[in-house]
Amino acid sequence: MRTSSFYSLVFALLCSISLTAIAAPGQAPEVMNAPLVGDVAAKAQAGKVDLNSADASTLQRELAGVGEAKAKAIVAYRESNGAFASVDELLEVKGIGKAILDGNRDKIEVN
Repeated sequence: MRTSSFYSLVFALLCSISLTAIAAPGQAPEVMNAPLVGDVAAKAQAGKVDLNSADASTLQRELAGVGEAKAKAIVAYRESNGAFASVDELLEVKGIGKAILDGNRDKIEVN
């Protein structure tokens, strides 16, 4: 009688452990997002943003300290004054100061 009671308890213990393991939430598998074609092409160009061809969303995404308003101001300046002749000409855009230019100098180029 003792042996059957012992086996019943062991069986109940093993069942509860297995049910707990099954019911416990596991780690969700990591989902890898494939890069967009535009992102791959932009990064393939030596990682620099061309001030004369980049759109506002690219400027906003790639340049530190440049939000939506400043990115639109850069594009508007380019449309009204023509292409940028040098990177330093970016200082003439309203809202762009020396600190923003110096922080992004290695990320921008003029072609």
